[in-house]
Amino acid sequence: MLDLNDLDTDDIPGVDRQKGNDLAKAAAVCLEFQGHAPGAQLTVRGMSDGRYTLTWPLVTAQNWRSRADEVESTEDGAAGISILLAIRQIGYAVIARSRRGTGVDYWLGNDDNSSVTTAEREMTDEMRDWLQDDSLVVRGRMEVSGILQGSDSEIRGRVRSKLGQADRSDATGLPIYVIVVEFSQPLAEVRKR
Repeated sequence: MLDLNDLDTDDIPGVDRQKGNDLAKAAAVCLEFQGHAPGAQLTVRGMSDGRYTLTWPLVTAQNWRSRADEVESTEDGAAGISILLAIRQIGYAVIARSRRGTGVDYWLGNDDNSSVTTAEREMTDEMRDWLQDDSLVVRGRMEVSGILQGSDSEIRGRVRSKLGQADRSDATGLPIYVIVVEFSQPLAEVRKR
């Protein structure tokens, strides 16, 4: 099960409860806009294939009105689903939102200080002031994209585009994870480079 209500927590180091709740609501609006109800199946393919039963918070009329910008809602909803998939599929949590210009949306990591690579240590040291937590280790980069309704070729094309965009931060030496969420099927493509 992938429960979007799990974003309503302060347990994800790089996503506070308020932001998590907002991302969950965006995903819920996108899913319901595409005709899905809680219990819909999310197909995941790429790094490992699988299916998750989706659940989400109640969507109110106010949620609909505040989410009228479909592009913004689709991107935010995809981010919400991707943050949970990063934990489940990749094994890392979002530890920080990335700054503009890096080619990625989020930094992934954990608080396991064993087996830290040189690249991880260097990026963690570089981000120390931003992380404000000496226990966190930067382990990877994540780029996210959402498609409200699209074909398999559009999904594959978006994955390629996002992998290319992430080239800007390849000098970090950290792996890049791209997650593209398509809401009409619903489907998530998870790729690592």
